[in-house]
Amino acid sequence: MWPYPKIIAHRGAGVLAPENTLAAMRHGLAYGFRAVEFDVMLSKDRVPILMHDDSFGRTIAGEGNVADFTAEQIFQMDAGCWFSSSYSGEPPPAFDSVTQFCRENDVWMNIEIKPVPGFEEITGRVVAEAVNRNFATELAFAATDSQLISKIPLLSSFSFIALQAAQIVAADVPRGLLAVRRPADWLRQCKAIGAVSVHLNQQYIRADEVAEIKLQGFGVMCYTVNDTERASQILNMGVDAFCTDRIDLISPDFAKKHSINNR
Repeated sequence: MWPYPKIIAHRGAGVLAPENTLAAMRHGLAYGFRAVEFDVMLSKDRVPILMHDDSFGRTIAGEGNVADFTAEQIFQMDAGCWFSSSYSGEPPPAFDSVTQFCRENDVWMNIEIKPVPGFEEITGRVVAEAVNRNFATELAFAATDSQLISKIPLLSSFSFIALQAAQIVAADVPRGLLAVRRPADWLRQCKAIGAVSVHLNQQYIRADEVAEIKLQGFGVMCYTVNDTERASQILNMGVDAFCTDRIDLISPDFAKKHSINNR
């Protein structure tokens, strides 16, 4: 049900580097992480880029909306100085650049499709098309080589519309239903988008929900677990994987080192 790593670096390197940047990906790799989660949305000219907020002001100085600027304009912006002066000048990266880095370093990706409001369908489609293009070889031979399955990224999103669009253009790229709490109609939604997993907020998840989801044949991932005690609790519930901001506290082999038996 879950062929991917169990511990995933949130937005590249959690709290140790500016989120959703190549610097974060390099930092996560330096800590031994071969699995990352990050957010992707579209620029005005429909180029997929890494960004969490659709408006500027937090990780990008100034005012404005991602959808109002071209990719080249966004690539000239500073996505690192808010974090610390040592990252000043670090630009928001293109999705293709991060994909290339991850492929070269054997880093698995959980890609959260994060549409600007009103761009759900096009964002899901463009991101899925990019995965199709970048992982054409793995997708072509995954049916006959099971090891390739764990190389293919997993798409997740809070947007059902985005996941539907991704399914249409990239049916062989796995999808995960992302929600704060398990929706009452979670099974219907999962079947409708051909999901392989359910991703939930670790604050609200219950052991009986985990058991029920897994009984139906789906993987379970949680976000965002930042202390070791909670990490052990989550894994002992039977959760397959979680992402963390504290890659300095929770190592990539945490589950193995703590002898967690995932049911």
